[in-house]
Amino acid sequence: MQVRVKELQEGCILSEDVFSLTIRPIIDKKTVLTNESIELLKAFLIDSVAVESLMVNGKPFIPIEPLDEGKNKTIETAPEQEVELKDMFLIGVQKYKKEFKNWQSGLPIDISKIRNILIPLIEKSESYPSDLFYLHHLSTNEEYLFQHSVAVGLISAFIGRKLKFSKGDIVQLALGGCLSDAGMAKVKPSILYKNSTLTLQEFDEIKKHPAYSYKMVQNISSLRESIKLAIFQHHERLDGSGYPFGEQSSKINTFAKIIAVADTFHAMSSNRLYRGKQSPFKVLEMMLQDMFGKYDIAAMNAIGSGFMTFSIGSSVKLSNGQIAEILFIEEKSPTRPLVKIKNTEEILHLEKNRQLYIDEVLK
Repeated sequence: MQVRVKELQEGCILSEDVFSLTIRPIIDKKTVLTNESIELLKAFLIDSVAVESLMVNGKPFIPIEPLDEGKNKTIETAPEQEVELKDMFLIGVQKYKKEFKNWQSGLPIDISKIRNILIPLIEKSESYPSDLFYLHHLSTNEEYLFQHSVAVGLISAFIGRKLKFSKGDIVQLALGGCLSDAGMAKVKPSILYKNSTLTLQEFDEIKKHPAYSYKMVQNISSLRESIKLAIFQHHERLDGSGYPFGEQSSKINTFAKIIAVADTFHAMSSNRLYRGKQSPFKVLEMMLQDMFGKYDIAAMNAIGSGFMTFSIGSSVKLSNGQIAEILFIEEKSPTRPLVKIKNTEEILHLEKNRQLYIDEVLK
């Protein structure tokens, strides 16, 4: 919906790029607005912008004077088939956040509530798998911990589906991915919510969270023992560089290897306190090349196959800001297709132009 800039609130999500007298947008669509970015819009004398009906906290954004009232439909009034994955995700994150707060107060995990959060999201992502690669845009420092847990569950399920796992294994994998950071609820809030660099001692405390998570799930009978072990091992790495025990490939549970990929992939592509979000395409390349030997190749290739769901003819934004059209995707290098620059008609093979990469796929 189109709203006046003066009505914007922190947490609103842009649904369209915002341009001034510039070729490139001053703020990209899908950006979660902060007070600083709202002030930037005012400084450029932008009168109105298009935003999503839901804010990043999962609550409807209801302006006093919407400029297109006919389109001002919140998720509660929209037909079920029109609800997008991102809207379901934002609401699911807030439900997970409520459960996390309960764990912090000492209550046990209610596995049925976690299932109820994840199952509809898994089913939706089966129909719209490419939408998973847009969720990183929604990450904020304040909500990251909760967004990350739900996203890791969904990405783990996606990998399991690509690896031809059974429906039951996929659900278990999603539960394991989502609960792998449940133990963060047992970390001191002063460390968990710290807005500056952690000390070595504080990081050592954070590294205890897999053990805390395991203790929290060990008596849940509906969770398989292999998934409980995966939760405990999700920060182990194939080359032995992980924690808590520095286990190597053969001693790491299969599900743990998948959750490790999902966890790292979402973390690296999300907005964090110490760096901005990165392109999922670039992140996968970094995991395959710079971090070779740490992560399971089959799981990473499964994510790469997700990029193949972007059809020939899709528009993409390159790292230099140019808009291009996908002409051909090779299965062996899905992050580096053959593209045609839209304003010059120049054809580039990104495999041979390593200085460029896909920043995002445009809808």
